[in-house]
Amino acid sequence: MPTTDLASALADVRALLLDEQHLVRAVAAGRRRGVQPPEHERVEVRPVALRSGPHLQVLFRSGPVVSTRNVPAAEAAAVVDELLALPHGNWHVETAGETLQLRVTKKGDAQVHRAAREGTAPAGPQAHDRVKQRLVDPDDPVFRVLGAGGDKRRQVEAFVRQLAPLAPAVLEQAGPVVRAVDLGCGNAYLTFAAHRWLAREAGGREKELRTVGVDVREDVLENGRGAAREAGLAGLGFARGSIAGAEPFEEGERPDVVLALHACDTATDEALARAVRWGAPLVLAAPCCHRDVQRQIVAAGERGPVVRHAILRERFADVLTDALRALVLQLLGYRVEVVEFIDSAHTPRNAMLRAVRTGSAPRAEHLAEFDGLCREWGVQPALAAELAAELDAVRSALAGRPAGDREAGDREAQAAL
Repeated sequence: MPTTDLASALADVRALLLDEQHLVRAVAAGRRRGVQPPEHERVEVRPVALRSGPHLQVLFRSGPVVSTRNVPAAEAAAVVDELLALPHGNWHVETAGETLQLRVTKKGDAQVHRAAREGTAPAGPQAHDRVKQRLVDPDDPVFRVLGAGGDKRRQVEAFVRQLAPLAPAVLEQAGPVVRAVDLGCGNAYLTFAAHRWLAREAGGREKELRTVGVDVREDVLENGRGAAREAGLAGLGFARGSIAGAEPFEEGERPDVVLALHACDTATDEALARAVRWGAPLVLAAPCCHRDVQRQIVAAGERGPVVRHAILRERFADVLTDALRALVLQLLGYRVEVVEFIDSAHTPRNAMLRAVRTGSAPRAEHLAEFDGLCREWGVQPALAAELAAELDAVRSALAGRPAGDREAGDREAQAAL
């Protein structure tokens, strides 16, 4: 794609942001190469109509923290100039008539893609009591094909809202073909939703999306293939196999996005381990039951009132398992958030691990926290067993000894228990 002067490209973005009659929304994300990263991971801009008149609403997102600023139209130009001066690497702007994608190159130039915008999304200042804008159209034919009711559609919308803040940066960094895999896809409601949303975002960047749902049941996969054909979803396929053993892509190809949604018990750990070994940039896992750690707590004997009663033990095992999973992922170069996936009225299994690969060095305090929890509760989580070699390398690095000194690593693991 040809490049253009960054200042001129940002001037075009500025004009769109200040066109309150036609602006729908805009998003700034990512970081520019060789500069200090922006304070906020993502900035979202849209016009709103308040009682006091038209405003420009700016949402600043840093992980799970969101802050909002409503700027009167008369002051919008100064605020837009401040936003454009931030070192974000990507701008996505939607107006009533077009979509503009701006990416800052390694050399500091701009690559700009403009395309006519389909649909009839409202433009201009929107009242705060308007119908909530949805990331997945509830009338999408995919839902009809899948036979999904209202509750399932709400889960799909909630899932995509967890995916949406993190995926754009991954899509920008991916090659011309973006790959996503759903390990243990089951009936594939969320596989379809992820593919629909990611395909739209990838297409706006002139990239191709390939999504593969993996499951052990051939009847489930065949239903998914038929639904994909009926819904006209190109690039969505299904592969039979276990989470630990399936090969969803050709040799040498690795996924950019790994999903594992409601994989039962240690199947979630198998999925996370595969994601780590693939070096997947983005991982979303919504665990199901956590029986493995719960059994180990019981086997370890009496440990106080927190786990004395079965229902408390079950709930605590959920928390402990996901806390240990998060620590393992952090030790292996991921930034991790554990967030609420959807309201518990829809499903009690509503926690989600969102992990973004940063490649950051392991921290001794995280290893100490992990070992301390394992020792205190007498458990060894399945994810640590799956990634024993990788964690041994972490221990070696933090201890300053050569990687692969398994004898010392084994002694430390035994001591932790």
